[in-house]
Amino acid sequence: MFSDFQSLDLFPSSPGDILWNLVLALLCGLAIAFVYRRTANGSGYAPSFLNSLVLLTLITALVIMIIGNNLARAFGLVGAMSIIRFRTAVKDTIDIVFIFFALGVGLAAGSGSHAIAVTGTIFIGAVIMLLSRMPATAGRRREYLLRISLEGGDAASTAHLDVIERYCRKHRMVDVTARGGSEAMELSYYVHVKDADRNQEFIRDLRAVPSIGHVSLFFDDEQY
Repeated sequence: MFSDFQSLDLFPSSPGDILWNLVLALLCGLAIAFVYRRTANGSGYAPSFLNSLVLLTLITALVIMIIGNNLARAFGLVGAMSIIRFRTAVKDTIDIVFIFFALGVGLAAGSGSHAIAVTGTIFIGAVIMLLSRMPATAGRRREYLLRISLEGGDAASTAHLDVIERYCRKHRMVDVTARGGSEAMELSYYVHVKDADRNQEFIRDLRAVPSIGHVSLFFDDEQY
């Protein structure tokens, strides 16, 4: 019975079928990366992670085609992959969800279950997009901690507000700290930026204000 199972040809063997599976995995991987990009919290994502999702989908499809229904290959591949150690910390649990998303779609595409791969990508992607827009599940998106060092005391303390209002939907001051006996102050704000892709421009315009000495913009553990 085991030999009969080994003789079953359930996976593609022709170059055309293999190429089609990889193309489908690529398209689904791009769709998964697009959903991640649209739903990532602020700038909590890295461009390299988007590329990794696409490549993970492709590689998973390739691996499942290599294994096929051969148990010896499966055990051999497990042994070979066990030497790899992943030490990159995952900041958000949703990143793990997307990794499994890419793995599942890659498995479906590589095994020739094209309808499952496409339908799963569309349906799960739509659910993720929907959840990201629900107030109960979206959370405080795009909220950053902005720290500004001002020189010149209270007379210069409002020069930066025009820049903040230009780049942020909302802002609220959370801390004011005086530096020793000088007139220098450090202001801290929680801000909701309009466009996270313009954070560098936001900081550059703040630094161009004559009274500002230092600017820091934080999102989670990331600093700009």
